[in-house]
Amino acid sequence: MSLKCGIVGLPNVGKSTLFNALSNAGAESANFPFCTIDPNVGLVTVPDKRLNRLKELVDPKETVPATIEFVDIAGLVKGASEGKGKGNAFLSHIREVDLIVHVVRCFDDGDVIHVEGSVAPTRDISIIEDELILKDLETVEKRVDTLKKQSKGGDKKITEQLVVVERLKEHLETGNTARTFEAEKEERDIFRDLFLLSNKPVLYACNVSEDDVNTGNDWVDEVKAIASEHNDEVVSFCAKIEAEIAELEEEEKEMFLEELGLDSAGLDRLIQAAYSNLGLITYFTAGPKEVRAWTIKKGAKAPQAAGVIHTDFERGFIRAETIAFDDYSELGSEKAAREAGKMRQEGKEYVVKDGDVMLFRFNV
Repeated sequence: MSLKCGIVGLPNVGKSTLFNALSNAGAESANFPFCTIDPNVGLVTVPDKRLNRLKELVDPKETVPATIEFVDIAGLVKGASEGKGKGNAFLSHIREVDLIVHVVRCFDDGDVIHVEGSVAPTRDISIIEDELILKDLETVEKRVDTLKKQSKGGDKKITEQLVVVERLKEHLETGNTARTFEAEKEERDIFRDLFLLSNKPVLYACNVSEDDVNTGNDWVDEVKAIASEHNDEVVSFCAKIEAEIAELEEEEKEMFLEELGLDSAGLDRLIQAAYSNLGLITYFTAGPKEVRAWTIKKGAKAPQAAGVIHTDFERGFIRAETIAFDDYSELGSEKAAREAGKMRQEGKEYVVKDGDVMLFRFNV
């Protein structure tokens, strides 16, 4: 499963610095707006200690972690929905992502220009949100016009669709995001193909100073209050620190984090929050050729999980031989788990659990 996260925010809030730390892709970073014109894309491995443990136990020829794709989208400004600051191009990039990582400046530094002149998270978040809503409104208005023309033929289904989309238009016109629009699943399916920007889940990433990386500050609390309204998650990080961590070897990284009093790097917490936000979990396959992490939706059944590897696995699914990660780690091998009765034979209705180590049996 490919997961794509778009990093957005006002200019000079730390987006490209965070992106560099996440992907080591070397995205240009500078103290002026629109430094990033074309979106930089970085494929980042998902850190997972369980994968490292399986590698240690199995000693495979290859180890393949799960990955997450980050897209560094240039800073948006007021008027982006009308094309200001190359806004139309930037907004189109957001349309392609699964999750919006909204970077918010929560530090004060006179040497780093703020496009609005001061640090004010609530205002900054509103600017980005308003531009997404305005662009969505433009999209929805076009759909309303199309449905009105089609409804003249007397098609009842078209008329029903028009009623829903007109309601959505009114909702957006009052400054509300598409994701807060109250509608049944069937009604949401009517406008799903519009890929509305303000309908995407949001993860707030608060860029704080080095002094506030452990404690947070009033600006972070401000963001948390906004996020709580929609059950969005908030991760605090210091872009400068993350840039330094990205240059270190694993052992040095752990020592550096310990000195700072941090349990994990911002990257790790950001990915974990992204997984949680999108309802994703990881299962593993483990053999002498390869140990691999696979990403699936929480609640997926065994055949669906098998289908992530290959569609033939899902189509010809017979059963899944499954070991819980903790049992595998404690017993030390698949053979030991089988002998201890910890390998289960699961059928088509089995709901895969996070950390399951699985072997699929199927007919071609």
